[in-house]
Amino acid sequence: MVLDLMAQLDREFRERNKIETLLRELLDARRSRKSEQLSTDQLALFAEAWQARQAEAPAPAPPKPDGSDDDNASTGPAGTTPEKRKGGRQPLPRHLKRERIVHDLGEAEKHCVDCHQDLRLIGEESSERYEYVPAQLTVIEDVCRKYACACTVRTATKPPQPIEKSTAGTSLLAQVIVAKTADHLPLHRQEKIFERHGVEISRKTMGGWLAQCAGLLDPLYGSLKDVLFQSRVIGTDDTSVKVLDAKLPFARTGRLWPYCGDPEHPVILYDYTATRQRAGPEILKGYRGYLQADAYGGYDAFFKDPARGLVEVGCWSHAGDTFTRRWSRTRRAWDRRCCSLPSCTRWRRRRGRCAPKTGFGCGNSSRARFWTNCMPT
Repeated sequence: MVLDLMAQLDREFRERNKIETLLRELLDARRSRKSEQLSTDQLALFAEAWQARQAEAPAPAPPKPDGSDDDNASTGPAGTTPEKRKGGRQPLPRHLKRERIVHDLGEAEKHCVDCHQDLRLIGEESSERYEYVPAQLTVIEDVCRKYACACTVRTATKPPQPIEKSTAGTSLLAQVIVAKTADHLPLHRQEKIFERHGVEISRKTMGGWLAQCAGLLDPLYGSLKDVLFQSRVIGTDDTSVKVLDAKLPFARTGRLWPYCGDPEHPVILYDYTATRQRAGPEILKGYRGYLQADAYGGYDAFFKDPARGLVEVGCWSHAGDTFTRRWSRTRRAWDRRCCSLPSCTRWRRRRGRCAPKTGFGCGNSSRARFWTNCMPT
């Protein structure tokens, strides 16, 4: 039974990821530039995929007759139509820790002055609100006791730490890493945050912690790479990032290379190179499958070598940009050649270039008669 539930959860998780990816692509297409927006025919493909998934999804469960306000009742399996939320304030999450504070009347107020009787409890009125508990730093002192006899001395050992002989514990290292990578807080901002707590931790010290933690996370990085290489399709592109260099008076440009797996293997692996050189995609050594990327020349060595087993998958956005640039250059060159000609001659030449090849110039052709009638005399 447990295995069946786990398999059902895996299927629902994969289906939800597919739907989220589909919606994200639609939103990106709407927000992109006009030259990169999807056409009506392309959007119809998304609609067909959505209708197919809705047809495969199981029917939603009927609503409860008692109208209970259970959190689990509003969340159905992935792919089903969610129930419409009722208006008004939604109940606060139930997984949060709760503290009950009872406000009671005073002893004098519990006695009625009119009938001279004591008031009895008939009910309660409750309301909930959010309260935020600020983060706090705690000092943990590890005390290892020593024992001795006439011939030996024994000392208790403390648990191993991620960075030995360091003042940073596991939770503090995790906070610095998550704040920098997930919350986009640079080290100099974290330094100011710690100063508000009355603790001085320099950005140089935190930088050293990050470097040592990177070595500790190498096994996890390797495991993510193994999962990524199981994907049938991998999407990649490089993004420029400013890097401070002590040897240069200005910030140089580095490169981040994300590698995104398919929906069955939702892994995003990041790689960094100092420059956009051909050694950037070398992390893909050993992968065999489809690779979707732009026209960067660093990928050519992978696609031209049959032994690597990589199949190139192009990008429609980059292809459309290439056609747009080529057409703009051709049109500008044509306008420069024809700018000295009279307007009537320019009009005829442009009509001649746009005319269909088949039948043009043949007197008995309907297309020829059409273009001839359109020409001004």
